[in-house]
Amino acid sequence: MKKGSSPLPSDPCFCPECLAKQQIIDKQTEDIKRLKDKLRRQERTAKEEPFGASTPSSQKLVKSSSQEEQRAKRGGAVCGHKGHGRKSASHETADVVEQIRAPSVCPDCGGILEPRGARKRTVYDCNPVEKTTRLYVNEGAYCAHCRKTFRGTVPGVLPRSIISNTLLGHIAKWHYHDGLTAGCVCRQFGLGEGTVFGRLKALAQILEPAKQALIEQYRKSAVKHADETGWRNDGANGYTWAFLTKDISIFECRNTRAGSVAEEIFGEADTHTGTLVVDRYAAYNKFTGNIQYCFEHLKRDVIKLATDNPDNKECVQFSETFRPLLCEAMTLRTKEKDPVLYREKAIDLRRRIECIVNKSARNPSVQNIQSIFRENAHRLYHWVENLDVPAENNRAERGLRTLVIARKISFGSQSEQGLWVRSILMSVANTIALRNGDVAGVIKNTLDTLVDNPKLDVAEYLFGKDGIAKPSTA
Repeated sequence: MKKGSSPLPSDPCFCPECLAKQQIIDKQTEDIKRLKDKLRRQERTAKEEPFGASTPSSQKLVKSSSQEEQRAKRGGAVCGHKGHGRKSASHETADVVEQIRAPSVCPDCGGILEPRGARKRTVYDCNPVEKTTRLYVNEGAYCAHCRKTFRGTVPGVLPRSIISNTLLGHIAKWHYHDGLTAGCVCRQFGLGEGTVFGRLKALAQILEPAKQALIEQYRKSAVKHADETGWRNDGANGYTWAFLTKDISIFECRNTRAGSVAEEIFGEADTHTGTLVVDRYAAYNKFTGNIQYCFEHLKRDVIKLATDNPDNKECVQFSETFRPLLCEAMTLRTKEKDPVLYREKAIDLRRRIECIVNKSARNPSVQNIQSIFRENAHRLYHWVENLDVPAENNRAERGLRTLVIARKISFGSQSEQGLWVRSILMSVANTIALRNGDVAGVIKNTLDTLVDNPKLDVAEYLFGKDGIAKPSTA
């Protein structure tokens, strides 16, 4: 359109200069919004914990100070508590008794010293665990009738093994129970990693039937636990599943978190018995027996409810009222040992919990937690009827702790074979630790017996009715 002329129908109905300015304004408005969102995320990340209520203390960016009433408490045992101080050894209980002679001349003036009696001092010492290189000269004897050469059996060593049963037991304990890295173990004994892993693979082949025996025992247990955590394999994400009881630890290292892994351990659906304590992961729904949900995980959701809605009075009040009841349910087993009194208190506690979850609520987050308790009542209160069933899954959490620490200081496994070896040796070593305590000694005795009797039933010898690793009676 020319200046001073009437506009035509085909002419644009806007000012090009105004449009250009508006486009700049719109772009700047979008940039401001994007930068504000980025700043908000950074501020929230700086304040929030990476895993919410489940964040460990080591990963909290800002740690709150302890409360005033906690700081006012005195440390140490409560008044009247019987102490467990250091006990002095006697001549009968000491392994070594040494006489330390007093000086005969005063070191200051040179005068003659008079005897003033003896004072006993108990000191704990140790012999360092060192590799000992032994050379066996194994003589042979030839039978002219059979035309065979026979040689003696090297004591305490498996056939074709360069590592003794004693050393192999220590290596398995340190690496798969104590969580020491393979490099640390190899440096301790001056051995190559290939040699060590080769013997650990042979040990896993020997102990594989023992793990299968543990799975059978786990399936028959009245109270069992299960959990899983991450474990990398050859740089790829994977998982380690833990299936535990008070005297059984079974570990399955796999590259998947699918429910089929749990299904393998649980066995056929029509044979499932007992109560399984787990979090709310759907994979454990494969278990057809009783399921008890962990209250600790539910408590974290209740804490997060107040943390995410600090200005909502209903959320804060619900969290402050409901959380103590969940804590009381988890600690009731340790505070009340009498079955009758326990059940009375548990029934009353369940009634109070149900009273809160059945109240009407307006906030959707509160309603969500209430719905968990309403819809899963059949999986929340087995601890009320049975003192042996806990309301939390601490046994599984503690059982995975060594593996989690190993994951933080290593790169996981390097092959499928490594996963298989770890699954077997962790299961056997940790179960022996629960039942007997002497992991290295039990493994050594098993291998020594196998040397003398190659047809030994390792599973029965270890975990049978009269096995050397007997279940705990506690």
